[in-house]
Amino acid sequence: MLDGRRIPVDAVEARVAALRHAPGGVSADARWKTEGPARRAVTELVLDAVVARAVADRGPAVAEAEVAAARAEEERRLGGAGRLARALAEQGVPAEAIDDRLGRELGIRRLAAAAGADADTPAGDAAVRRILAATATTFHLRVNPRYGTWDPDRAALAPAGRSRPTG
Repeated sequence: MLDGRRIPVDAVEARVAALRHAPGGVSADARWKTEGPARRAVTELVLDAVVARAVADRGPAVAEAEVAAARAEEERRLGGAGRLARALAEQGVPAEAIDDRLGRELGIRRLAAAAGADADTPAGDAAVRRILAATATTFHLRVNPRYGTWDPDRAALAPAGRSRPTG
C-alpha cells in the first residue's frame, strides 16, 4: 500500500506478462533471475510512485512534454522506437512502461540537482536514496510479504526478512 492506495495484484501480473512477451524481456536481464519478475515489477511500480511524490514535494513534477522529449531523444540516439523498446525490455521495462521509466529517470535527475549533486555520481546516488527513503516513510508503505519488504537503503524490495520495513 502506498498512502492507502493499493497496487493491485493484476497490475503486477500484467507487468510481468508484458515482459515475458517483450523481445529480450525477462530472461535477458540477470536481475530478473535473482530478484524474480514479480518482486522486480512491484519494485518498479512502487519506485515510480515514490520518485513522483519526492519530486512533487520538492518542486515541479516532471511534465509529460519533458518525458516525450526524453523519449524522442532516446529513440534518436538508439535508432528508433523499436530499438528503444528492445533496450528497455532487456532492463525489465515493458513497452507500456517506457514513459514511466523515463519520467522516473528525469525525476531522479531533478532530485539529485535539487540536492546539489549529479545523479550519475556516487554522491548524487546517495543523496537521491536518502530523499527516496524519507519519502517512502511518509507514504506509510506496506508491501505484501509474498513480494518481500521495502528496503529504504536500496530503494527496492528485498526478500522477506532481509531488510527493515518502513512505515
